[in-house]
Amino acid sequence: MKIYQLGHITDKKAALKALNVESGGISIMAKKMELLHFFIKDLKTPAANILKQDALSIGAELAVPGGVILCEKPTYDCILMGTRKHMELLSKKELAQPFGLKTIAMELKKFLAVKTYPTQIMGVINANDDSFFSGSRFKAEDAIKQIKEMIESGADIIDIGAVSSRPGADEVSAEEELARIKPVCDIIKAEKLYKKATFSVDSYTPDVVAYALDSGFTIINDITGASDDAIVDLAVKYDARLCIMHMKGTPKTMQKDPYYDDVMVEVSDFFEARIAKCEGLGLVRENIILDVGIGFGKALEHNLTLIKNMAHFKIFGCEVLVGASRKSIINKISTSTTEERLPGTLAIHLKAVENGASIVRCHDVAEHQQALAVLRAML
Repeated sequence: MKIYQLGHITDKKAALKALNVESGGISIMAKKMELLHFFIKDLKTPAANILKQDALSIGAELAVPGGVILCEKPTYDCILMGTRKHMELLSKKELAQPFGLKTIAMELKKFLAVKTYPTQIMGVINANDDSFFSGSRFKAEDAIKQIKEMIESGADIIDIGAVSSRPGADEVSAEEELARIKPVCDIIKAEKLYKKATFSVDSYTPDVVAYALDSGFTIINDITGASDDAIVDLAVKYDARLCIMHMKGTPKTMQKDPYYDDVMVEVSDFFEARIAKCEGLGLVRENIILDVGIGFGKALEHNLTLIKNMAHFKIFGCEVLVGASRKSIINKISTSTTEERLPGTLAIHLKAVENGASIVRCHDVAEHQQALAVLRAML
């Protein structure tokens, strides 16, 4: 007899089927194989004591600070841990409990019901001459050549913008932005390239977005996070998907000492409010994509926290996009020029996909296609 420890198993049911486990037991056992952790912020002290006992009674656990049992403070931060089966039990058990535990139960139910989306690669094309990575800058015919190469390399989506959003970037007039992107849109429409891939317009300018949508684009990548009702109205009119990105400040100011009391709470609250706004204007949730905005008004620790906990944002039922391609977060971890950051980019993006991201926005499509294929084989 031999025994060895197994690594992470993504598809629990498939692993059990490979053992020829009885079909009736597969679903039950799979839930016991998945260990989940939830951070609960500002839980009322009586609720913490009740949840602690309820968790222990079923074999789960609630990690709490030492003063909870003596009720030294009115609220505490806690970590709830257990299997998927434990969370299912608690999501029912806490419905009857006071002190806000019903809310905890409802939130657990949402997490347990999250959707899984197939991973897609979004290639980046910049129709300008000042984006932070020179290798992504193309105009007209050169852009079309690069688009075709990206599609050949496995890009599912092509994201095209004409204004740099790098830290400190200057604003560009709507007329200038349209003049830059119009030739690319015209060729995409004339050659019907939208039949070969999905096209996304990286803009928050209504006239530019409308022109792109008329040219066959079906995604709006809005770094201002649906702040302009006109952009949401265009998404509704054209039945387009809208990517809502979180950014603190503007590209000109966003990296000037960004501060968060809790970046996860702030970004999550932002998404909740913007989704509600979009739905109020007629946009269906299935057409909303969420982007936490790596590098947009975040310090290194904020970016790492968002990547490590990206699974949380699946609770909204939307696809989650990650875009850290060649960004300065990599340089802050391992000194490097923009041209040297492909390995770091792949490391971040693969971890983000493991943690729930389903759209990967990148400059290097072929390399990401290969890396994701290997990741899928391992998981």
